[in-house]
Amino acid sequence: MNGVSPLSPSDSHTGSRPIRTARVARIFDHASDTRSLFLEPVDSGTVRYLPGQFISIAITLPDETRTRPYTIASPPEQGMPFEICFNRVPGGRGADWLFERQLEDSVEFTGPYGTFTMESVPAAETIFLADATAVAPIRAMIQRAAASTAPPMMTLLYAARSPDHILYRAEFESLAARTRGFHFEPLILPQSELYEGLRKEAERRWVWGDSDRTRQFYICGVGKGVIALRDLLRSGGYERRAVHYEQW
Repeated sequence: MNGVSPLSPSDSHTGSRPIRTARVARIFDHASDTRSLFLEPVDSGTVRYLPGQFISIAITLPDETRTRPYTIASPPEQGMPFEICFNRVPGGRGADWLFERQLEDSVEFTGPYGTFTMESVPAAETIFLADATAVAPIRAMIQRAAASTAPPMMTLLYAARSPDHILYRAEFESLAARTRGFHFEPLILPQSELYEGLRKEAERRWVWGDSDRTRQFYICGVGKGVIALRDLLRSGGYERRAVHYEQW
């Protein structure tokens, strides 16, 4: 998984949205294989987006130009530059290309796109489930909710294969310390057990734990584990519209 969101047919780089150019204003390495780029539009404008949306970036390789979507990891309230977060994957030429970008390099993009968003802050208790770089859209959602006038009760259950792959840890710990009702719970599990661990915890706490079915859920991750979590919660009595998800 590399911080990439799913594309729909309307999300091509040559679609109806204008092509924009940003410069790399800052680079931050979370781990040896995980990086954030902070992108500043060169036209001095802003990028208007909802927490959870992504941009499509033109990856200019020697033999072709590819278009790949990357979730915006920073909350809209933070302003420019905006942040994308990604990691290396075997055969991931797009991520390799992004790792080669240096300060002041130019990146072309379109967007934002996507419907896995938090436009308004839920009033009900809200649970966020994510692994590794899939925390990117959820980070922006949590920041928006925490800054609202009436933040809901929130829990972030965040799984990764090692402590250094729990991204934004200090930020989430600080937010939990100063924000009443926000709970940050990292899970360190083998890569093959990430979603089984999340599933077991979700089932124990929010399916068998009580009869409250008013909660809202936001789930983001890679592969069929996301769908298994969605189906667990919906079959456990939560309304379809209460279980928001994005499968990478």
